[in-house]
Amino acid sequence: METELKDLNSNPPELDSSADPDPVHDEASAKDDRPLLKPDPTSHVSSGHLEDLEKKFAAFVRYDAYGIMGRGELPTREKLLLGLALVTLVPIRVAMCFALLFTYYLICRICTLFYPPNREEEQEHYANMAGLRRALIIQSGRSISRLILFVLGFYWISETYRFPNTDDKPATEAGKDQPKEMEAPGVIISNHVSYLDILYHMSSSFPSFVAKRSVARLPLIGLISKCLGCVYVQRESKSSDFKGVSGVVTERIQEAHRNKSAPIMMLFPEGTTTNGDFLLPFKTGSFLASVPVLPVILRYPYQRFSPAWDSISGVRHVILLLCQFVNYMEVTRLPVYYPSQQEKDDPKLYANNVRRLMAGEGNLILSDIGLAEKRIYHSSLNGNSLPSVLHQKDD
Repeated sequence: METELKDLNSNPPELDSSADPDPVHDEASAKDDRPLLKPDPTSHVSSGHLEDLEKKFAAFVRYDAYGIMGRGELPTREKLLLGLALVTLVPIRVAMCFALLFTYYLICRICTLFYPPNREEEQEHYANMAGLRRALIIQSGRSISRLILFVLGFYWISETYRFPNTDDKPATEAGKDQPKEMEAPGVIISNHVSYLDILYHMSSSFPSFVAKRSVARLPLIGLISKCLGCVYVQRESKSSDFKGVSGVVTERIQEAHRNKSAPIMMLFPEGTTTNGDFLLPFKTGSFLASVPVLPVILRYPYQRFSPAWDSISGVRHVILLLCQFVNYMEVTRLPVYYPSQQEKDDPKLYANNVRRLMAGEGNLILSDIGLAEKRIYHSSLNGNSLPSVLHQKDD
């Protein structure tokens, strides 16, 4: 599901031209219907200009064996391995993933029979469900999400837990007012590297996400997103209901903070995916509720193909990911971050402090670019003129 939450107290979002291959996100670059292994994909871009682009848009540059946009020239041995995986490994993984997804859909369908969904502010979900039905949805959802990751080659996931400093020295000056009694976080804050992030968080904590409203109408995925308690955003229009969505998200975060049985929210405040080495500026929407947050850092070490979804088409990314026998994921869970009164009064300060903490703990590079620059980078790689892209961004 679409998890790129814009700044919830800003203007309505623009038409998003990007998209995740599941197809829950909408942040892919221009349509890519060229052959999977076409060599020299950036022949229309001079080497000098390409170097300038990589410096300016470093957060979205791919450095794996498949090159820029995943269409670099490959040695014969690599092509043979890909061909072998395409006819053996890929069909098995696709069939198993679909079987697991359909199984979970059936579980959700059975659990929601004769149970009216909760409706608020044009939202519809089953997050308010309690008892055995809710327990079955959560436990089966976590297990099946982990099984799907296993099928995709994430056979083991390294998880590191960071504990609060015993000497009470804060990581930031503004975040030094720790409560005497530990309060529950209202939202999980994570860096955004791939659509795979969603599967991990589902397997770990089964939180609610922010999704495009069209996701609710998708076969299989639609019902699952309602069981997750997703908050739907109409990103294709600039209607005034975006403020209503902001209110719903804030209320959900505050409810999760007050009530441990309520589903916790999961937000990606960067607003788009990176190559995993950088941390983009945070939108303040995740911090408007002024409650504690749980920072989580995701990394995807690789040798051949990078699972990061940065500057590669959705279909190409899925195919190359399925062809890679082993994939790796490293997770660092930081202590719950309790905002000071100053941070509660200033969501931007709160967001910046959490961002600096995550960058330091995760060894990530701070970058001041965002989704608009990512679109420009994608368009430049595809040979589109820069002025037209800038004009499109301002529309």
